[in-house]
Amino acid sequence: MDAQRALLDELMGAARNLTEEERKGYKELKWDDKEVCASYMVRFCPHDLFVNTRSDLGPCPRVHDQKLKESFENSPRHDSYVPRFEAELAHFCEKLVADLDRKVRRGRERLDQEVEPPPPPPISAEKAEQLSLLEEKIKNLLEQVESLGEAGKVDEAEALMRKVDILNMEKAALTHQPQNAATMMTQEKKMALCEICGSFLVANDALERTQSHITGKQHIGYGMVRDFLSEYKAAKEKAREEQKLAREKEAEERRKQREKENESKNRRSHSSERDRLHDRDREYSRDRERSRDWNSRGYREEGRGMDRRRQTDHRNGRDGGSRYHGRDRARSRSRSPARYGQGR
Repeated sequence: MDAQRALLDELMGAARNLTEEERKGYKELKWDDKEVCASYMVRFCPHDLFVNTRSDLGPCPRVHDQKLKESFENSPRHDSYVPRFEAELAHFCEKLVADLDRKVRRGRERLDQEVEPPPPPPISAEKAEQLSLLEEKIKNLLEQVESLGEAGKVDEAEALMRKVDILNMEKAALTHQPQNAATMMTQEKKMALCEICGSFLVANDALERTQSHITGKQHIGYGMVRDFLSEYKAAKEKAREEQKLAREKEAEERRKQREKENESKNRRSHSSERDRLHDRDREYSRDRERSRDWNSRGYREEGRGMDRRRQTDHRNGRDGGSRYHGRDRARSRSRSPARYGQGR
């Protein structure tokens, strides 16, 4: 019947049986609406775990719908909503476990307190007088046993010891106090505490009763809650470690990139310095070449000027040659080693 109803809901909609007036105020629920239980969508709802147990949480105030859950699982937004829904469920489960752990601590404290038997009632005056007489007889007989033992009368000493044993039994009967029934029951059945669900158990109980507790709804429910919290915290810790490693890797890559950029900058700087020095040397070489070219051109121009002057003097009938020869001789004398004292 439920399967047929679900099939009809899927084909015709959940509002197929509503009247026109009812349809006006009807709202088609979607899995991401606030009225829908997110915990039920992603994992389980704690309200469903402890029905009809001492830990019953009552009905869930939100909507549980298998069709909406299937729609959520098939939605393209499923993966992006799972962390949010799991965080909401984890928050609720942490409150449950915190309350349960307080209950477990209180139960453990109760078990740790040793059950002390009540103090014995005071002995009556009549029993006290009888005990005093018995103790006096026992003391005298023990002194006689010791004397007979020193005298080597073993048989007589053993006979007196049997009398001492009888008197000790009478003394024990007078001092014996019947145990409290509650104390005897406590000693016979020691209690234990289940660390999973906080229930009190009988230690060393029958296997059937122990198995019944383990398969009970309350034990299984709190086991699911604790397992989910352990899994959730482990996943969060793993995600934090992965983020930490990713940040460290990114920082290392940035450091290597900076070193690479600095190395490249240094190479460019060295290359620029070499180019600058090379340009300077080349400029210097060009300057020397220009200087040599200028000197060479100067000498040539001077020679051409002298030739032109000689030709002009020759045309004008002047003895330009003798004049230049005389000038050359004077220059030679000025450069003579004897002038500077080198020939001396």
